[in-house]
Amino acid sequence: MLVDHRTSRIKPTKVQAYLDLDEEHGMAAQMRHLGRPVADMFSESGELDTVVHIWAYEDATERAARRAAMLADPEGKAYQKLNSEAGLLVEQKTSLMIPASFAPIRR
Repeated sequence: MLVDHRTSRIKPTKVQAYLDLDEEHGMAAQMRHLGRPVADMFSESGELDTVVHIWAYEDATERAARRAAMLADPEGKAYQKLNSEAGLLVEQKTSLMIPASFAPIRR
C-alpha cells in the first residue's frame, strides 16, 4: 500500500475558506476518482493554518492513474482553477509513504 500524505499551509485565518472550497467544489471529483480519503484534518495546535489530506492506494501505478483521471475530469479541472484563483494556498508538500506492517491502513 502507498499513502499520499499531503500537507498544505494556508494563508493565516483562511483555513475555513480553504476547507469550504474543497468541500463544495473539490471533494465530489476527488472521491469519485481517488476514493474516500483516509483522513482530512486541520491543525488545532502547533503549526497553525495547516491542512493534511491523506489518501491510500494499492501502489504508485494506481495513484498515478486515479490522479490523472481526476485531473482530466471537468469538475476536477474547475476545482483546480477555483483553488488557484482563490489564492489561499501558501505551500504544499506531498510525501508518499508505506505503512509499517504492524499498523496497516484500512481503506
